[in-house]
Amino acid sequence: MESAADKANQPRRTSVWLEGKPAARGRKSERSDHPTGLDRDRIISVSVRLLDAEGPAKFSMRRLAAELGVTAMSLYWYVDTKDDLLELALDSVFSEIGVAEDDAADDADGTADPDSDWRDDLRALAGSYRALLVRHPWVSALVGKFLNIGPHSMEFSAAVLRVMRRTGLPPHGQTGALASVFQFVYGFGTIEGHFVQRCAEAGMTQDQYYRDAMGRMSEQQEYRGRFEQTEEMIEARGGDTVEEMRERDFTFALELLIAGIEAMRTRG
Repeated sequence: MESAADKANQPRRTSVWLEGKPAARGRKSERSDHPTGLDRDRIISVSVRLLDAEGPAKFSMRRLAAELGVTAMSLYWYVDTKDDLLELALDSVFSEIGVAEDDAADDADGTADPDSDWRDDLRALAGSYRALLVRHPWVSALVGKFLNIGPHSMEFSAAVLRVMRRTGLPPHGQTGALASVFQFVYGFGTIEGHFVQRCAEAGMTQDQYYRDAMGRMSEQQEYRGRFEQTEEMIEARGGDTVEEMRERDFTFALELLIAGIEAMRTRG
């Protein structure tokens, strides 16, 4: 049996990307004891589908193997641990964020596209990140668990940094601006994604769920008074559907952050 001292002396896991495994295990196995057609791309693709359907809490190598029609041990030829696979799945969905090829090439020589406005580029990246968090609700939990240094994650990070450098903010303020925008988007997208998932699990549309919840709470005396205080604000919010109301909130909040960046540029 392994002692606590033995465990403490074992090398700590950092990232699948720092251990040389992605490049070494990308092809189909030529060994006869591995199923035909099984490769890591397929394993990752099915992993993403399972994570979308069931979330990370229910994800297991045994469940994945059953979905693929193989034994659980077959998967360990392609990855060493479940965490390795989760990290690979996480990076794979970051490829869905549309980082334009011309944007990726902009700063290769330290220049930027003169026709590109950093405000528009920031809006596009923020919107794409939000959509990713809503489309894959499990992403928000894993982003905080791993280093996020896979090729697709790094491409997104590089695009964000390029935009921040073009804002005109001094270097010491750029990381703060980045945090204000993308931590806001992370929180907004996480809550939105969980709400969408909750509605789907209840078999209701977002509008049905919202009306049902608001109706039930307004019937309770302890909540009624609080809602009356915010009724005017909710009415002014505008939008006929939950999605329209949420879109107005997101757009306005993002524009506030962009205006703040513009204001801070002159303060040095």
